[in-house]
Amino acid sequence: MSAQVIERRMAGQMLDGIVLLDAVETRQDDGTRHVTLFFAPKVDPALIVPPKGAELRAEMSVGGAPILVYSAPEGRLAFQTPTGAMEVTPAEAELSLMEGRDTIAAVRNGEDAATVLTWLAFHADQQRMTGAVILDRARPGTDPEFARALREALRESGLEIPVILLSSDQPLGYPDAPPEAHPFCVPEAPGKDRMEIPPPAPWDSPLGALSYYEIARHRFLAEARAVANIDVHDLVVTGSETIFDSAVAARGGLIALIGRHCYPWRVRNGQPTRFADHICVQFDSGGGRQRWCLAPSKLPKDAVWRLLRVGNARPDAERTQGFYRHMALRHPTESISRIVPKSSLIEHPPLLERAAAYFDHTPVRMPEIAPDPALGGRGRAAIVTTMKNEGPFILEWLAYHRAIGFDDILVYTNDCTDGTDTMLQLLERKGFVQHRDNRFREMDMPPQHAALQSAEHEPLIKSATWITCIDVDEYINIKTGDGTLDALFAAVPDANMIAMTWRLFGNGDVRDYVDRPITEQFLRCAPEFARKPHQAWGFKTLFQNIGLFKKLGVHRPKGLNPQLWEEINWVNGSGTPLPREMYRNGWRSTIETYGYDLVQLNHYAVRSAESFLVKRDRGRVNHVDRDQGLAYWFRMNNNFEEELSIQPRLAMMRAELDRLMQDPEIAAAHHHSVACHRAKIDELRATENYSNFFAELTSPRMERLSRLHGHFGSNVFLSGPGVIPDEIVSRDPAAEWFFTVDLQGDTAH
Repeated sequence: MSAQVIERRMAGQMLDGIVLLDAVETRQDDGTRHVTLFFAPKVDPALIVPPKGAELRAEMSVGGAPILVYSAPEGRLAFQTPTGAMEVTPAEAELSLMEGRDTIAAVRNGEDAATVLTWLAFHADQQRMTGAVILDRARPGTDPEFARALREALRESGLEIPVILLSSDQPLGYPDAPPEAHPFCVPEAPGKDRMEIPPPAPWDSPLGALSYYEIARHRFLAEARAVANIDVHDLVVTGSETIFDSAVAARGGLIALIGRHCYPWRVRNGQPTRFADHICVQFDSGGGRQRWCLAPSKLPKDAVWRLLRVGNARPDAERTQGFYRHMALRHPTESISRIVPKSSLIEHPPLLERAAAYFDHTPVRMPEIAPDPALGGRGRAAIVTTMKNEGPFILEWLAYHRAIGFDDILVYTNDCTDGTDTMLQLLERKGFVQHRDNRFREMDMPPQHAALQSAEHEPLIKSATWITCIDVDEYINIKTGDGTLDALFAAVPDANMIAMTWRLFGNGDVRDYVDRPITEQFLRCAPEFARKPHQAWGFKTLFQNIGLFKKLGVHRPKGLNPQLWEEINWVNGSGTPLPREMYRNGWRSTIETYGYDLVQLNHYAVRSAESFLVKRDRGRVNHVDRDQGLAYWFRMNNNFEEELSIQPRLAMMRAELDRLMQDPEIAAAHHHSVACHRAKIDELRATENYSNFFAELTSPRMERLSRLHGHFGSNVFLSGPGVIPDEIVSRDPAAEWFFTVDLQGDTAH
């Protein structure tokens, strides 16, 4: 058979909500007429009554869509439904069209004729494909030129294979989904929570009529030599044998095809997107798109052709082959970043080779970037932080981090009333810190994000070798060697990023504020294995400033330069390498990635109950509109166990703190902030609202809850302590028990 485009239509119809997708007539060896009805999902087979003389022979379901096989008399067929008769004129099976051929059953959803021709030619050349059945998803009458253009292109190409274009009068997509071309339908597309999702478009949405493959089998493919299931934006990887030969040779006549998404780095302006533009893959993607290739004559008789697998059949595990899914063809976009985070893309040598050697195409390449070796080694270590009304706690924090080896500290402040800003200005004049006003309002950003963006342009940060972004209630607790940065770097000499996972320190039942180092006062915290609440295993990152990322971030640097992903050597607090899946967005530890052996981040989020009143009054520096309520205290106040690992390091802190306090101006500034803090506490406790709040914070109930965190499910922390019955509060902390609730309403703050 020479090249030709054969157009066929499904014999479908709709009657009062009952959708028949297709009806196929076949003849048995004894001449008996069989008619197979393919209904849309959710149709109740019990509602379908066959005509007189017809008998139900088989019934199955694919993706919730019933398939009913009847032996039927000759002539007209009228099936009864609750609302009337459905007269069915089945399409005759045309198995001879693809008999003995190596074929592909594919779906077209918007791809143009040039793309489909390239797809056909590639597989005819590389896989020796000799036929194709393509389900054309276009709504009837909306794309009349496609078949003509494909027919003309096939004629001009000299490609001699038959192509069946199968169309439908019924929409075959998921009824509630947007068009498949929209980024929302791309699994890895970023920012889905911010997308404006188009209305449902069942003519263009992802394929929902999953019985299509059984329809194609019954109508055209049951006697093909081999059938592969990929789409017209997929290209099979060339191997030592074709996928068709492999399926025929496979045990059971079935092999799995595993697809990998690929993308252009960029498409030239005004040029169409083609297969050869796709030269990138995601370095951190996992899994793959499952499809199959089979030899119909070798399958079990009860095998069912489905989208992702073949029912009642097992693929030959030794013959799995791959394909690439070219995402910008099914999901066209002017900006590739709409369908995939570009920070995840790397050039893939097999795709580059194919673009040049097979397609003779020069795609747009990724820019070359090299890490900056000039900033390697120990160099200077810098902290970027933000503060608001933290005056009483500055000197201890500053002294501690200077003592363990930080060289430069850059502090941004806003809206201070307790002398925080004036103290930092004084410390800047004396050479201990650099202070900046936080212009977050002008920048229309949260304070912490504005500070980090501003810090990126500071010479102090640009010239730093090691950088971290931590808060004044966070202490880097180095447990190896002498507790200094140098000891930490010596323990992980090849690391260029170190994740420091939080240990949440509670108030230790300390109610009153006193002017003493918090590292000496608060000694109780969460256990190391503390997955909940969600914040418990958050981490901050100490990283080398060698150009791996584009910008600073609250928990870790952001904007990975994906060309350099293999340069990353990111370890956890025990020195164990983190998986590549963490590189782009990871900010909290997991069961597999937490570690505290070398370093942890002591997080004194609540301090004393009195100090927490002030914290609640001023709000968090990174969330100006959210209240520091009882639920926050409950989540962050964990007093499960005593933890003293930082104590041997405090002598260094004390020596540096004493040196700072020997300066009369610095001492005076500190005492001023302490007095302001004390006065604010007294002012708040004099009000009925804060007096009641303080009583609730320090109640026996809340003190007991601070030792029970490990027994609660995530929804308890999201809902707040009010959902916990008194009977639960009184349970033994050391016993084995678990309590959770259904989440209702918004997260409590």
